[in-house]
Amino acid sequence: MIPRYTRPELAEVWSDHAHFEAMRQVEVAASEELDGPTPEELDAIRAATFTVEEINEREKVTDHDTAAFVDVLSASAGPAGRWIHHGLTSSDVLDTGLALQIRRLAEIVLPDSRRLVEALAGAAREHAHTLCVGRTHGIHAEPTTFGIKLAGFAFEAHRNADRLERAFAQASVGALSGAVGTYSATSPEFEERVLARLGLAREPVSTQVVPRDRHAELLGAIALAGAGMERFATELRHLARTEVGEVREPFGRGQKGSSAMPHKRNPIKSEQVVGLARVLRGNALAALEDVALWHERDISHSSVERVILPDSTILLDHMQRRVLALVEGMVVDAERMRENLELTHGALFSQRVLLALVESGMLRDDAYRAVQRLAQQAIDSRVDLRELLAADPAGAGLDLETIFDYAPFVRYADDIVGRLDAIAPVPALR
Repeated sequence: MIPRYTRPELAEVWSDHAHFEAMRQVEVAASEELDGPTPEELDAIRAATFTVEEINEREKVTDHDTAAFVDVLSASAGPAGRWIHHGLTSSDVLDTGLALQIRRLAEIVLPDSRRLVEALAGAAREHAHTLCVGRTHGIHAEPTTFGIKLAGFAFEAHRNADRLERAFAQASVGALSGAVGTYSATSPEFEERVLARLGLAREPVSTQVVPRDRHAELLGAIALAGAGMERFATELRHLARTEVGEVREPFGRGQKGSSAMPHKRNPIKSEQVVGLARVLRGNALAALEDVALWHERDISHSSVERVILPDSTILLDHMQRRVLALVEGMVVDAERMRENLELTHGALFSQRVLLALVESGMLRDDAYRAVQRLAQQAIDSRVDLRELLAADPAGAGLDLETIFDYAPFVRYADDIVGRLDAIAPVPALR
């Protein structure tokens, strides 16, 4: 992944050195569970070192990166190096090492998943009663509150955090079952002891490789989390349009929105989130393609994973931090939200008028047609629906004060937003 999106912590996890270091840890743990090495030999194996440059140079001869790694590490251990990789095959070390990397990634990435839930929940509580228009199909529907909007995003973020947690956990499994997974050179007990040293769960049937549906599940969960952040970013982009103007991205001191037009404050951060979510979906598809390997194993997945696993986890991390900053820094214009409620000149009260007419004794279809006519007239003529209804025979005897009241639209706002307490308790006052 390009440095623009990469935090140093993530770059380190996916560095060549970290990759081989994880493999070294697997080799050492495996050697420690062998019956053959003496204590002195184990000390030599534990002290064995490598450099990426040495491995790359050796690979020019072996044309096999794992074999090159084993050669370098074994040579560093001296005579004791004969025990390194004893009874193992490449995938034992590669897949188990990858599990260690995935576990480390989870430790770095998952906390921000939970922080995003908390940030959205906090903003939802703050705006529980901030009245705004709800839109369906992009068209004004009925009033809602900005807090209710944000509560929905908070619950989605919570589901994604749960999914990510499960997906990282189920992908953090190891296997040391040898060629074609039969333990012909080791034993299930040996595998269990080595994995216990590494703190990893065991893949029940590995056929030499850890099945790639696990990694596809992880990439799928990452893509879903990306889609959730994309949905929030898309909403913010719509609300930031000049014609809407209800919410704006934070705009930094000294920031320029356009090289040519000084007045511009473009929603570039939201647009970046939307764009990168597309990359995550593409990578998830590639991970699905990796599931069907030939027979017990092939390496068609290997080259793909060298790209999609680092890229997707790095982008997830970047997007989470980007959206956190958007949530915490967005500028909400509550006054503009109230102004926009009036754009339809009261037509968004149409359902309340419809129900009142039905309750007064009018047939539903007759009531619907009458309200439809008056609502469209209000929009076209820019005369308030309430005024038109008062002058129309259909409105005779209706309690217009009660009908054209915003209160019913927000009466359950505290109820709805209060459900967030189950996933993001209100912080205790200090």
